[in-house]
Amino acid sequence: VQLQASGGGLVQTGGPLRLSCVASGRILGINDMAWYRQVPGNQRELVATMTTSGSGYADSVKGRWIISRDYAKNTVLLEMDNLKPEDTAVYYCYVMVGVTNYWGQGTLVTVSS
Repeated sequence: VQLQASGGGLVQTGGPLRLSCVASGRILGINDMAWYRQVPGNQRELVATMTTSGSGYADSVKGRWIISRDYAKNTVLLEMDNLKPEDTAVYYCYVMVGVTNYWGQGTLVTVSS
């Protein structure tokens, strides 16, 4: 399984950005899809998840961001709005296929103040 993330970049405070992650390869069945982020020196942090039970968000992004999934295209999107400088990080998409975890390569989001 390969994950291709895209959509990162430089945005001003308060602006929007959309991240996309496409899963390809031997996908027998994707269970969970999610987005994590990591700031150098810190642990990777879960920001949004989409499971068969629904979606969930970290408190820091709740109300500002929306995760969605296109089942037919094996794609997970993260619509980020009202971005803040503290959202600056490398964002990683994650999928669970069966009982195996897969990670994308990371896409950098930089929010300028």
